[in-house]
Amino acid sequence: MPIKAALSQINFDTRWTTYRRPNSLQAPHLWRQWLCDRGSLTEHLISASENQFRVAVQQQGWFLPSRSEAKILGINQRQVALIREVDLLGGDQPLVYARTVIPADTLTGEQKQLAMLGNRSLGTLLFSDKSMRRGKFQISKLKLPSGESVWARRSVFYLSGKPLLVCEVFLPKLAQLCYQPPLLPKRRH
Repeated sequence: MPIKAALSQINFDTRWTTYRRPNSLQAPHLWRQWLCDRGSLTEHLISASENQFRVAVQQQGWFLPSRSEAKILGINQRQVALIREVDLLGGDQPLVYARTVIPADTLTGEQKQLAMLGNRSLGTLLFSDKSMRRGKFQISKLKLPSGESVWARRSVFYLSGKPLLVCEVFLPKLAQLCYQPPLLPKRRH
């Protein structure tokens, strides 16, 4: 079964672990870099794919979140949320499978635009919002039906204090790209 099809069948109720110190994460160094970076994944993928980045929406609609998704968002498990699943591509290669869960209460005011992203990157919107705050990373190693494992991370973002959950599954093709940490702005003395 192809990875993309397997991921759409994965129950995102898997076991997630919060890491206070990224060095304690038992993942190969290559994956630790991607999993623990708090910057914009979109920016990293644009750079690593030499500007050949694009978003392909696989599914978007009102669905029930998994039990663990509802819990981390602080919503009732029977409350539908806007769920968006996309592939983040470098050229034509899927590099990351992303799942976003947005409670209905979050889609008010300026955040209404979250429901109308289409093939635009969510990361671009998140990291340009001055009110954005990101919660702690939770990390998991997902086992696919094929027996193959992939690393994933998730975190709650807050826009004007309103939550949304972003889960990113790092696909094997990503290992072929060069991870480059973002350049930090020079400090003035």
